[in-house]
Amino acid sequence: MVALAGTFWWSAHKFHEAGPLTETRLFMVERGEGLRTISKNLHTQGLINAPYIFTLSAMVSGAHNSLKAGEYEIQAAMSQHDILTLLQEGKTFARRFTIPEGRTSFETIEILKATEGLTGEIATIPPEGSLLPNTYDYQRDETRERALGRMQQAMTDTLAALWPNRDSDLPFTTPEEAITLASIIEKETGAADERKRVAGVFINRLRRGIPLQSDPTVIYGITKGRHQNEGKGPIGRRLLSKDLKADSPYNTYKNPGLPPGPIANPGVASIEAALHPEKHDFIYFVADGQGGHIFAKTLAEHNKNVAQWRKIRKMQE
Repeated sequence: MVALAGTFWWSAHKFHEAGPLTETRLFMVERGEGLRTISKNLHTQGLINAPYIFTLSAMVSGAHNSLKAGEYEIQAAMSQHDILTLLQEGKTFARRFTIPEGRTSFETIEILKATEGLTGEIATIPPEGSLLPNTYDYQRDETRERALGRMQQAMTDTLAALWPNRDSDLPFTTPEEAITLASIIEKETGAADERKRVAGVFINRLRRGIPLQSDPTVIYGITKGRHQNEGKGPIGRRLLSKDLKADSPYNTYKNPGLPPGPIANPGVASIEAALHPEKHDFIYFVADGQGGHIFAKTLAEHNKNVAQWRKIRKMQE
């Protein structure tokens, strides 16, 4: 009995003592793996010293019936007890990727290609505006196609929820047009408090038949979303006056109305701005040199603002 008690005490001590791991490491429990395989893998990878104690403790406690598959983050010196609890609770390692608002579908795929742990190739570039920018959780070995599918479903669900509550007097009639306008808003301003005001400018222009004159649409006509992103802007240079005269359906300087489709993937805030624009009389806006814009109701007022912006830009150069 003394020997048995000593063995029990020693096993309990080993089960709760600090483990051999000296740095945080990821450990994968594959679907369908049994307790003995998990114990063996933990030992082989240097996460525990006594796999038989891990196995016995799991069986005695009944935890062996509730170990969950997934990828786990094992902390340095984590005890067998804590590892068993972690696997039983299913607190898997959180892998995440982030798609910022305003990225094109091509740029989104490039992010997925560079995301460690995702697998597989992407056969085709999804339609522009069909992916909802956000931060997404994923599991190791999830396919990139599946990740894209989740992003497309998120956009579908978001639009389905927002579209029915839109303002009643908008100068467009389809959800697709709303996404197109939202994508332009997204590319025109990164200031959260400006989105609805910028939306209002474009709504005013659409109602009056005035061309939108949006530089990002012209850029999209040139790049088709395959931006260079090498520190010199999406086309690698400043937009030129000849670009504004180019014969392209995305050239909103030449063509009134919305372009034929989205120019990026807009976020929820820009979609809401397109559906609930600020009501005002502004027709123009130009950068203020501080990350925002100055708005104007008349061309004369706008020209003064443009002249001021050119002075600021010259000083910045």
